Amino acid sequence: MWDVVGLGANSVDFVYLLPGYPQPFGSFAKMRIEKQEILCGGQTATAMCACARLGLRAKYVGVTGTDDNGRRVRRELERRGIDLADVIIRDAQNQFAVIFVDETTGDRIVLWDRDEQLLMREREIPSDSIASARVLHVDDVDQGAAIRAAETARAAGVPVTSDIDRITDRTGELIAAVTIPIFAEHVPPQVFGVNDPERALRKLRQTHDGLLCVTLGDRGAIALDGDTMHYVPAFQVNALDTTGAGDVFRAGFIHALLRGAPAEEIVRFANAAAAVSCTRLGALGGIPDLAEVNAMMASGQVRV
Repeated sequence: MWDVVGLGANSVDFVYLLPGYPQPFGSFAKMRIEKQEILCGGQTATAMCACARLGLRAKYVGVTGTDDNGRRVRRELERRGIDLADVIIRDAQNQFAVIFVDETTGDRIVLWDRDEQLLMREREIPSDSIASARVLHVDDVDQGAAIRAAETARAAGVPVTSDIDRITDRTGELIAAVTIPIFAEHVPPQVFGVNDPERALRKLRQTHDGLLCVTLGDRGAIALDGDTMHYVPAFQVNALDTTGAGDVFRAGFIHALLRGAPAEEIVRFANAAAAVSCTRLGALGGIPDLAEVNAMMASGQVRV
C-alpha cells in the first residue's frame, strides 16, 4: 500500500535568519534578525514530506502533542499528502526547535526540546502498515520503537533505511536492526573507534552485509556496496540554510533505491536532492520536486 513508511520525529521549527554567527562578545553579540519563519520539520517528518514531493506514497508514524504546534504539524503533513492514520496524539507539548541560521554560509545552530511524554512505545508500532510498505525509514529519536519496527520490517522482507546521528547505549542495536544504516559524519568515529569514514564502514562490513552510507556535509557522501566503496561529491550551490538537508538526502536515497538504481547513482541522486534543499529556508520549505532534483543532476556542478 505504501512506498515508504517513516517512523520517528516531528518538530515545529522557529527559524531566525541572522547576518552572521552569534558570538558572546564583540559586534556579533547583538544582531538584528533578518527574517523569521515558523516552519514544520523533524527528521522523519521532513523525510516523508520529501518522499511525497518526489512522487512516493508516504505514511508518517509518530507522536504529536495536543498544543498549537502539534496541530500545526498534523495540518502541514496532511496538506502535503502524508497519511496520518497511525499518528498518535498525546496530551503534551509538541517537540519544537529554535534554529539560528547564518545567512552568509547557511550553517545553523539548533536548540530543541521534547517532552518525555512524546516517547513512542514499542506496543504502539503499526505492524500491518510496516509490513505493507516497500521501505521502512526510521530515525534514532525513540530507539526502542525504531529497533522493534525495523525487526518487524525485516521479518516481513521490507528493507529498512535509517537516520543515525547520535550515540546512545542502544545505537549498536539500531545499526544491527536496520538493513541500510545511513550515518551522520560524526557518528562512525564514536561507534567504531576509527576516524576515517571509509575504514569505519569497512569495519562495520565485518558484521553487517547491507548497503552502508555516511553523509559528509558539503563534501558529499560515501557508500560501501559489497566491497566497493563509492565516494560521491556534493553539488556546488550557494547555501541559504542547511536545515533538513540530511532528511532530504534520505528521501532522495529512498526514491532512487525504490527505482532500482545502482549504489553510486542512489547517493548522487540523494546528494542532488540535499543540494537543492540547502538553497531555501527551513526543513519543509527546502524540499525539492523531482524535476528540480533531475535538473541538479544534469547540471554536473559538483564540488572538486
